[in-house]
Amino acid sequence: MPEYEPTKDSVAAHPVPEWFENSKFGIFIHWGLYSVPGWAPLEADTQELMATKGPAYWLKHNPYAEWYQNTIQIPGSPSQVHHRETYGPDFTYDDFKPLFNKALKQFDPDSWADFFKQANARYVVLTTKHHDGFTMWPSRHANPHKDSWHASRDVVGDLTAAVRDRGIKMGLYYSGGYDWTFNPVVVNDLPGLASSLVQTDEYAQYADNHIRELINRYQPSVLWNDIGYPPQSNLAELFAHYYNQVPDGVINDRWAQLQLPKVPGVEPLVMGGLGLASALWKFLPDRVRVLDFPTGFHYDFRTPEYAQYDDTKPYKWESTRGVGHSFGNNRQEGPDEMLSLTDLARGFADLVSKNGNLLLGIGPYPDGTIPDLQAKLLADFGAWLDVTGEAYFDTGPWTVTTSIAPTATDGTELRFTQNADALYVTFLRAPGERRVGLRGLVGTSDTKVQLLGGGTLEHECTDDRITITFPDALDVWPAYAVKITPKPEPST
Repeated sequence: MPEYEPTKDSVAAHPVPEWFENSKFGIFIHWGLYSVPGWAPLEADTQELMATKGPAYWLKHNPYAEWYQNTIQIPGSPSQVHHRETYGPDFTYDDFKPLFNKALKQFDPDSWADFFKQANARYVVLTTKHHDGFTMWPSRHANPHKDSWHASRDVVGDLTAAVRDRGIKMGLYYSGGYDWTFNPVVVNDLPGLASSLVQTDEYAQYADNHIRELINRYQPSVLWNDIGYPPQSNLAELFAHYYNQVPDGVINDRWAQLQLPKVPGVEPLVMGGLGLASALWKFLPDRVRVLDFPTGFHYDFRTPEYAQYDDTKPYKWESTRGVGHSFGNNRQEGPDEMLSLTDLARGFADLVSKNGNLLLGIGPYPDGTIPDLQAKLLADFGAWLDVTGEAYFDTGPWTVTTSIAPTATDGTELRFTQNADALYVTFLRAPGERRVGLRGLVGTSDTKVQLLGGGTLEHECTDDRITITFPDALDVWPAYAVKITPKPEPST
């Protein structure tokens, strides 16, 4: 008898597995036909555009290169202008397929897997089908609207095998809410974000067949859906099947089954309301003017996009973003659009301390080459994790029950994580003084303090603090992690 029954109550009992709680860092790969043009306008990140400009502007000036097929259809958009000037008015998005498949012959999944291991990634998530409907595996369930609408090799299978050979977990992304081969409505405003959802019985069966095929063939450790899922589908049954096939697998939150109104006269009212909200966007509350995704009835973790939570959450979450303003490769992006190592490392330490993981997006070229700026950032981040990773991997957040959180006497911002044996204190910049007191931590005569990557630190324990002495010269890192054993108590 299967462990999970096809009911909401049964799948809701699935615990978040320890491996996902402890992994902290994953790599998100957006790679497909959109990688051939590799172009989007240089704009602010998505959340800033949504907050300040609104959905219509964001979609017309979409910084996501993976949305290229949609953006080039919006009249007057920078992407449309670029496409016509570069490829001519008769060159369609479909014409990128032979170019991508030709370049795909050079793809070396082992080189990717080795690099991900070097970067200290604990899991990888690959886009198997983005909104353009192009699949990165030769599915037994062919697209009924476009002939051979898939990669010329089994990218999913090749990369899954290579990643697992390195001891890294493999996850698979699937766009369940959008598929522009089934619903080619151009998404150019807030109503379009809703009307472009695919609601047909044909697509519901197609998506279900794909998800089950991905589960049965590749056994993904992460099942990462995007936008939503057809309302006709029995998700309790699908989730139970997944958990019975992959008991330690995890499911993200973007499985909302939104049903667009079918009653005559109601849909125009709904779309009109969304249009009014778009027109009045700048007057809406800040909490509304964000890119957010409705959740399904069950999930193992939440997925804020280009955002992090401000406080520690009792549930597992995963912040997802690209290394620049796009997930797919945007050849225009340079150092000014890329995360700095400092921002990446400090943001990572912050979100891990609040019960989060980081899923960091990269966008390879069509032949599988990872662009130099992206590769350098990942390599540098991996080198920092070689030194400090103990403070993040296999740890949990340390929450203070007293009214005053521990602070540093020199004013340096601190973040805290813990395991069974130690408390880890991350300094989000180099200490401003050699001697720094950690107010609010009570040590004992057995207390030991170590700078990860720097050896034992002299320290002094008094009634309300542990004062540590840093060396005269510190290696230059974006953040510094200190290990304290045994775990000190917070002062009262």
